[in-house]
Amino acid sequence: MLIKQTILKGCSMALLCAGMTFPALSQAETLRLGGNFAADHSSSRAMEIFKAELEKADVDVDAALFPAMQLGGAQENVDQVRSGAIFGTWIGIAYVSRIVPELEAVSLPFAFDSREQAFKLIDGPVGDTFNELLAKKGFTALGYMELGFRNITNNERPIESADDLDGLKIRLQPNETHLATFRALGANPVSMDVKELYGALQQGVLDGQENPYSIIETKRFNEVQKYLSDSKHFYDFIVVLANKDNFDSLSAEKQAAVKSALAKAVSWQREQAAAEDKQARQALIDAGMVFTPISDETRDELRARTSGIKDTLREKLGTEIIDQVEAELAK
Repeated sequence: MLIKQTILKGCSMALLCAGMTFPALSQAETLRLGGNFAADHSSSRAMEIFKAELEKADVDVDAALFPAMQLGGAQENVDQVRSGAIFGTWIGIAYVSRIVPELEAVSLPFAFDSREQAFKLIDGPVGDTFNELLAKKGFTALGYMELGFRNITNNERPIESADDLDGLKIRLQPNETHLATFRALGANPVSMDVKELYGALQQGVLDGQENPYSIIETKRFNEVQKYLSDSKHFYDFIVVLANKDNFDSLSAEKQAAVKSALAKAVSWQREQAAAEDKQARQALIDAGMVFTPISDETRDELRARTSGIKDTLREKLGTEIIDQVEAELAK
């Protein structure tokens, strides 16, 4: 009888529990972000700060980071974000210009005198315009880091005059303004994803390439390139992009946490990148690259040869965005 009562009591408790609702254990939402930059590049380390700050926010959202092309090349990362396959990417802005051509407006050759001038531009009305255009294409721009001034390397000769670029087969990012600029300089530019670049230089398919010093160092291009210049022909940004639908699906609290964490990461990276730029150039020289400073006279000649690029951009993008960029640069 006692056994029967125990069984009945157990069944009653089971039925009672089945009808009760218990609070579910919260599970953090994981945001997956991929990048093509090396793990030790300042942008990838900044994303680690983003990840840590997001965890500190304690809003049940965290980040999984995949630097160094773990999820594919730069173009693939952009497409993955656009399709929603991953939440976001940190990427050179040129790789997004095929989707939002207006981003090329900051690719005017020899337009920037300093990184501070570049930050002021991208943090102001021009950046707001870019963010609106990106949103129309399904992206949310979360922030802009420094990629930096781009400089030429090659295996043929030091760049001492404007004529030294004649005929050089140089890899550039997939940005029509970048390509047009180097055609105007007499070079033979080739668009290529960065994931293919080291091999192409190693095999002699290309004579050279152009990148900020930090990229030349972290991608080890010094192993397959001899001559290094300080041409500073473009200043380049890294944009941190999220899939707009995925970002909008986050609660207001989580969106705020993502933005706050990213703002701290961007602030750190901009300061760090400036110091690492100098360190990277010296490291490349110490590793055996032949460094040739470009004189003011040569830089003026390079600027003169590319003066028509602005008119080409006006025809392509319209006058409004170019006028906006020029007005901000003139301040």
